[in-house]
Amino acid sequence: MTREPQIPLSQPVGDRVEQTTCYMCACRCGINVHLKDGPDGTPQVRYIEGNRDHPVNKGVLCGKGSAGIMQHYSPARLRAPMKRVGPRGSGQFEEISWEEALDIATDWLGTVRKTDPKRLAFFTGRDQSQSLTGFWAMQYGTPNFAAHGGFCSVNMAAGGLYTFGGAFWEFGDPDWDLTKYFMLFGVAEDHASNPIKIGIGKLKARGAKVVSVNPVRTGYNAVADEWIGVRPGTDGLFVGALIHELFRTQQIDLDYLVRYTNAPWLVIDAPGTDQDGLFARDADGNPLVWDKAVDAFGNGKAADIQPALTGTRTLPDGRTARPVFELMAERYLSEDYTPDAVAEPTGLDADEIRRIAAELAHVAFKEEIVLDQPWTDWAGRKHDKMIGRPISMHAMRGISAHSNGFQTCRMIHILQILLGSIDCPGGFRYKPPYPKQTPPNLLPHGATGDIKPEMPLGGPHLGFPHGPEHLLLDGEGNPSRLDKGFSWDAPMSAHGLMHMVINNAAKKDPYGIDVLFMYMANMAWNSSMNVPGTLDALTAKDDNGDYVIPKIIYSDAYYSETVPFADLILPDTTYLERWDCISLLDRPISEPEMVADAIRHPVVKPDRDVRGFQEVLIDLAHRMKFPAFTNEDGSPKFPGGYPDYIVNHQRKPGIGPLAGWRGEDGTEFGTGAPNPDQLKKYVENGAFHAHHLAPEHAYFKHANRGYLDWGITKGIRMSAEPTIFQLYSEPLQKFRLAAMGHGDRQPPERARERINRYFDPLPFWYEPLEGTMVDTGAYPLNAITQRPMHMYHSWGSQNAWLRQITAANRLYIHTSVGASIGAKDDDWVWLSSHLGRVKCQVRLMDGVNPHTVWTWNAIGKRKGAWGLDDDAPESTEGFLLNHLISELLPKGGGYRYSNSDPITGQAAWFDLRVAIERAENTGETEPMFEPLGHDSQPPSPEKLAYGVQFRKETT
Repeated sequence: MTREPQIPLSQPVGDRVEQTTCYMCACRCGINVHLKDGPDGTPQVRYIEGNRDHPVNKGVLCGKGSAGIMQHYSPARLRAPMKRVGPRGSGQFEEISWEEALDIATDWLGTVRKTDPKRLAFFTGRDQSQSLTGFWAMQYGTPNFAAHGGFCSVNMAAGGLYTFGGAFWEFGDPDWDLTKYFMLFGVAEDHASNPIKIGIGKLKARGAKVVSVNPVRTGYNAVADEWIGVRPGTDGLFVGALIHELFRTQQIDLDYLVRYTNAPWLVIDAPGTDQDGLFARDADGNPLVWDKAVDAFGNGKAADIQPALTGTRTLPDGRTARPVFELMAERYLSEDYTPDAVAEPTGLDADEIRRIAAELAHVAFKEEIVLDQPWTDWAGRKHDKMIGRPISMHAMRGISAHSNGFQTCRMIHILQILLGSIDCPGGFRYKPPYPKQTPPNLLPHGATGDIKPEMPLGGPHLGFPHGPEHLLLDGEGNPSRLDKGFSWDAPMSAHGLMHMVINNAAKKDPYGIDVLFMYMANMAWNSSMNVPGTLDALTAKDDNGDYVIPKIIYSDAYYSETVPFADLILPDTTYLERWDCISLLDRPISEPEMVADAIRHPVVKPDRDVRGFQEVLIDLAHRMKFPAFTNEDGSPKFPGGYPDYIVNHQRKPGIGPLAGWRGEDGTEFGTGAPNPDQLKKYVENGAFHAHHLAPEHAYFKHANRGYLDWGITKGIRMSAEPTIFQLYSEPLQKFRLAAMGHGDRQPPERARERINRYFDPLPFWYEPLEGTMVDTGAYPLNAITQRPMHMYHSWGSQNAWLRQITAANRLYIHTSVGASIGAKDDDWVWLSSHLGRVKCQVRLMDGVNPHTVWTWNAIGKRKGAWGLDDDAPESTEGFLLNHLISELLPKGGGYRYSNSDPITGQAAWFDLRVAIERAENTGETEPMFEPLGHDSQPPSPEKLAYGVQFRKETT
């Protein structure tokens, strides 16, 4: 009889385990890195698994996280600092020492800082350390700083923060444990992948309903109970119809609106005046309501009022005013938002829309959640229970990446608010340090008068204007920033317009620069619109034969498509070789019931001459004598580099990059003096710190007296006042009034109609801009990208393990589209836009909106990059839609605006309109650029594998 083999299931896979934070996407999960000493005694990564004690992933780890081994050992890793010795794009570099590299960088950057700081443009990708990079840029004194959010999620952030002080994605989560009805809008499966997978698993186990709204049925959408295959850019129409039905059937949480929103506030109706559309206010500036209890005007912020939600009132000066609620009802009850009216443009069925609205109302009002948890509201009123509407929603880039995304985001939040489902049991939940005030009280800095040689800016670059007075302009009203952020082109661009930087610099519009400094932003390929135009801009020369962008400094860990176009390369480490700070000052890893932040720390040492970018920034800051990085005697303030900065830097007294183990003895949280052992405590605790909220603070954070007061003591709130939801956004109306000719700051004539149309204080739907400017008969299809769950941006698609899953992308089309052109799987087609065309291969599917084609993002690679062979599938079959997307709106005569949301400047990646036809010839994808030079890189092995060195010899 044969016995089963005895397998030691608990056999250690390495010699020791280090705990740190993953960097294979933006989830920032906790990981256990198993290390084993190699033959020479050097520790090597043996295995990566999830940390079960971590608040984000609780031990779950996706394929990306596990494949971090191959990211760390990628043959595309940069080896040493380099300076360019051939033409840009040639890849001809010579390796230099760090001292020479830093001397060059200090000379280039220091010269600009001493003369005109705005001639440095410093832009970073998804670096997850923007509290440092932004602070560095502020100390430098340039107005030209922003990061990844400007072309990814600014509509999400701004749309939510201006409305209810929070937002989707990293600012909040569904109440996974109590939600009964979950709606997912435009979320690709790489975003928040582990938390969402865990959450959807909980919903499925409890029998909660999951409804996905997305043109494509993949990933999360494929496991939803119901898929709403909406046409791209029409989500706002769909949501508007849901709101219409709630008003029509009178299923709205009116008590919730009175308690927490500006629905009762009176809006002045005085057309032609400079007060039209603003809130009526008392002598102290408080918004007015009509108080039914006393039949008179009252303070809309007072707790003891019974405000009317309808009715025209005559103000003491004779003008009239109406409540926000009545204006909303008029808008959404109009014929524009009836299910029958929106059915055709969205591609949905009117009865389906009515049914979903009825389901939402039923769950919200007939299946409420009641927790026996006492709490006290902002006015001191005690409640013995927490009552919630178990509807929750989540949205991301599929909503954000449209030129109507800001208003669509606002409509989704208003839908939640009308149902009473913000930060209540079963609803959407804020993650601390959110919510913020509405509108946020952080204002942008960098107007021309603020920029002075060798002087820091007076505050952060990015913020939230409350009106035209907060725009960043020069004396003639022109943009102060190179990307035209916070100008009349994009007044509320809370994250900047990174996608416009290179092209604006090459055109010297609004001015030229001397140094372009970028970090981990692959702007020469998958992170730029109009890739050919961007490459032309990077290599453009003036009449003297000099580059129009004179100097380019770039830092990355890998030989991406952007590296060959830089003049100086500062090679970064991998995420397992450096310190990082995931800070409450930036984008923490909090969960709704806890305040959490984290670090990365070096679990292995680099085997190359590379340095962490944050370390390099701190070195450069001292070399240029930035005040916050230099002592009075000229010595460095942080001689220990980035770890020293993390522990000892204080943005305000007692508030630093990390919130855990503060105070000299490490016993304080949130605020406290620097603790020299702080990083040691983080490492011992699994590289994170989590502070659980008191149960009475878990919900209604926007109006929870205990949470508001506690937040001030811990440095995560600036005001003890409640966050009042802004259904009607007065800052938008202030910009509108300027466009109508009122006020000291007014837009140029070309922008008046644009501002007046799009800056509506009540959210509304309008057609994405490209669709109004091209011949939709010639370009009848929408084209979008998704990101596969197993990859993230361009990082994952160079990973040897992940490439085995997807090494080339296809254009996915509906079977009816395939039939119309006579195409079958893997046939070659031409996809054309108003800008150009690409040749690619197709796959037919039914799970896509019939008017939509799509592909995986960032799979296509340029030959010569990422350590891949020239005949790699990524380069021969893989392609980018970026070649078809213009950075400017189509020509219509006169001034050309960026291809962006007119309010926030969010890049409109998903507005693309295309036509498709079969290609007669096959072969390789087009356009095909000549291979990039890569002689400075060691050759990649013909066969890339890892782990054989750990196998035991068998006998």
